[in-house]
Amino acid sequence: MRFDDQTARDLEIFRGQPGQPGLFDLLDRTRTPGGREVLRARFRNPLPSAERVTAVQASLRFITANRRAFDALPRGTDLAALDRYLTSTFVTSAATRGPAAAVEALLALVFYRDQVHAAASGVAVTRRVVESSAGFAAIPALREAPGELRGFLDELGALLASREVARSRPLRGGLGRWLHALRDDRAIREDGRQAVRRLLQLVHEIDALVAMADATVERGFVFPEILAGRGELVGEGLWHPFLATPVPNDLRLDASRRLLFLTGPNMAGKTTHLRASGIAVYLAHLGMGVPARRLRLSIFDALVTAIGLSDSVREGISFFRAEALRMKVVAQQLAAGEHVFGVFDEPFKGTNVRDALDASRAVLLRLARARGSAFLVASHLIELADTLQPLPAVVSERFEADEAGGELRYDYVARPGVSSQRLGMRVLEQEGVFDLLDACGALRNEAEPTR
Repeated sequence: MRFDDQTARDLEIFRGQPGQPGLFDLLDRTRTPGGREVLRARFRNPLPSAERVTAVQASLRFITANRRAFDALPRGTDLAALDRYLTSTFVTSAATRGPAAAVEALLALVFYRDQVHAAASGVAVTRRVVESSAGFAAIPALREAPGELRGFLDELGALLASREVARSRPLRGGLGRWLHALRDDRAIREDGRQAVRRLLQLVHEIDALVAMADATVERGFVFPEILAGRGELVGEGLWHPFLATPVPNDLRLDASRRLLFLTGPNMAGKTTHLRASGIAVYLAHLGMGVPARRLRLSIFDALVTAIGLSDSVREGISFFRAEALRMKVVAQQLAAGEHVFGVFDEPFKGTNVRDALDASRAVLLRLARARGSAFLVASHLIELADTLQPLPAVVSERFEADEAGGELRYDYVARPGVSSQRLGMRVLEQEGVFDLLDACGALRNEAEPTR
């Protein structure tokens, strides 16, 4: 499933609000820099098929059920040291055996002592990583590993059995110790570098899978059921993972109900519900658990959001044009036969109300006909309901507020229907904006404005 930079910003996948973690940082449980990079690559490339998603899910379930076995993976400090060693370029010896090798070892000890020690340390850390990887791969429980993890373990076993991967050798005393270290250094960094680097990469891949399993358990996520059809998304108790005390909401879209039309006053929960739904779909396509009590969904080709759009002075793009270009992205994907999950917050608010109403009506009517896709649209234009509600492909839900003791209260619960609440003036009054303006000396002698 593809997504772009705008969607990443809207869902805060890699960067959160100032001072807050993004989704990646919130869920990162890797032990090594290499594992973190593998995990980041996974977050940048959601999976495109049900088969690959379920293969990752099977791996994560297995890891969770056999979690203690994965503590036997090589230590993070050793992996980082091995990575530095494999990227080193120092040269210590040209000969491999015989008198010439002994002479070169002696000369290297005299003139290039630091490089010789670096070579010996690199050989030692390679030995530790190889030995610990072999011990991990030999754990009996791992023989039953399924899915993507199975492939990694099989390749790891083949590499450990290969001639290219350095094996442990006993160290000798005196010059023999350095002679063997230099010989092994050449074997590792010249003949075996590619194989050892692949072994390191496989351990990082497994580290990333373990991190995904750990995050799923720690955050209380559930694995979604992946459906064979298209355009179906049925969630119970979806919640936003950034919130300490989230209010869960349900979501139901399928082949016949393709567009959810959300209304309600500001701050009532519409945008949070949009983002929570987008994050759930995104995480499901990684093979991870999702923040919900239950989720069943089809695989989508693309995830597109339009929540935090902005204009661009440098590029000469107005806010409304930015909105139009965003809708063009969706239109192009649908025209290419792709199945899209789209999330749009107050589309076309960058123009006057009449234009916004006409544009929204024209676009949403067409989106509602897009079979195999699903869309969530939040809008303050409740006049759209007259056009959309009669359509069987459209579901209308609302968020609302009530007032107690002069204060607005929100329960953040989605209910069927269309909201008619207009609380913009009430929010300004509650925040004391009018009182502050009325107290301004420059306004005292002017006519009282009409509220």
